Amino acid sequence: MTERVGAHELLRRVLDAGGWTSWDVPPAGEPAPGTAYGDDLAAARERAGTDEAVVTGEGRLRGRRVAFVVSEFRFLAGSIGAATADRIVAAVERATAERLPLLAAPSSGGTRMQEGTAAFVQMARITAAVTAHRAAGLPYLVYLRHPTTGGVFASWGSLGHVTAAEPGALIGFLGPRVYEGLHGEPFPPGVQVAENLAAKGLVDAVVGLDDLADVASRALSVLCARPPRGGGPAPRGAPADDGAWESIERSRRPDRPGVRELLRYGAADVTPLSGTGQGEAGRGLTLALARFGAAPCVLVGQDRHGQRAGHPLGPAGLRVARRGMRLAAELGLPLVTVVDTPGAVLSAEAEEGGLAGEIARCLADLMTLAAPTLCLLMGEGTGGAALALLPADRVLAARHGWLAPLPPEGASVIVHRTPARAAEMAASQRVRSADLLRDGLVDAVVDERPDAADEPEEFCRRAAAAIERELSGLTAGTAASRQARYRPSR
Repeated sequence: MTERVGAHELLRRVLDAGGWTSWDVPPAGEPAPGTAYGDDLAAARERAGTDEAVVTGEGRLRGRRVAFVVSEFRFLAGSIGAATADRIVAAVERATAERLPLLAAPSSGGTRMQEGTAAFVQMARITAAVTAHRAAGLPYLVYLRHPTTGGVFASWGSLGHVTAAEPGALIGFLGPRVYEGLHGEPFPPGVQVAENLAAKGLVDAVVGLDDLADVASRALSVLCARPPRGGGPAPRGAPADDGAWESIERSRRPDRPGVRELLRYGAADVTPLSGTGQGEAGRGLTLALARFGAAPCVLVGQDRHGQRAGHPLGPAGLRVARRGMRLAAELGLPLVTVVDTPGAVLSAEAEEGGLAGEIARCLADLMTLAAPTLCLLMGEGTGGAALALLPADRVLAARHGWLAPLPPEGASVIVHRTPARAAEMAASQRVRSADLLRDGLVDAVVDERPDAADEPEEFCRRAAAAIERELSGLTAGTAASRQARYRPSR
């Protein structure tokens, strides 16, 4: 059974003790008492204990000053009229002017039917205010409560940098009662439910109310932070003497650590994000907010374990990656990419889903991204899937990381008509980290002693320390500076 609490109770349980400060002013332009709508409003005030369908203001969340907009469903089902929109827009604009992160907790049936079209079009105005808040580089977090439907879900409920939902909450565009009334049959069960939306990549997490403060605080600790100054780049590292084929075999060990272990052992304040936010979830790719030491970032990483467990990297995963790129640019955070892939999925669905186009768009986004970028070549670097996350202002490689246009076996088939000469092809193509370092394609090597699979925690901590050093003082490059790395020496 979904817990439904009012706006004041939500604020009491989420914000720090000591309460909150209201930004609300009395609604203007209300209908005269004694009219049907005037009586509805009076009854709503009596029932809800608020003077409108939203409560706005500021408070402290784990010591951090934040602004909020919280729906009160008991007030005419949280519906949005002109006065409601005035209050929301005023709160969003004040949060933007005072450069505060904004927490939104909608619970609404959508437009206020008593006001008709004039209320309906207010959603565009609210969207514009939220868009301006985001454009100012300020965090916008959304907590979808039971129920959130209609124009609220289709406007300010779907614009969060991070979006969580209440367990079991009904969330959807068209309310089930309206659907049944129009179509004469119930809406298919299990679709408009928070857990299903999370599985489909439409929300990032399902979070109980009493866990919301911790989740929001963890996200804001990254979203509101800035990389430390100084530090400087990591040492280049001595090129390892390993053979190319030895590195390839080591990189394919099933017990080799990947992006999950890097976050577990090397990062703090990790907030996983799920999917594109547009109905796709690429399970072979990890998207998260995280800190490496004092350095915050948006992390986009190819997940070696997910790819080997039936979720190879395809166009949906690359669209998830591009969501991370947009987040980094909008919030002014560094982007860290982790390359570790045996290659993109080869299927009719991937071709029809635009795999090649998504690789191209990832490359275009990374070459022009208005945020500092750092790539870690952590293991396998096969083909276009690896290339899609490679361009960066600084590039690190694990000692046994490698980069090649095809798996060496595939290259051997093309050149020698047999996969048997894969080791020879790997050596001739200069795929290993030592070659990449000498050729200027990577800037530093993170050592393995002698193999990350034998020392996963220690290796991940070294990699994390290198990431922190590189991010300290790193500034966003230009397309020209990023291109320069790939110009062949003559």
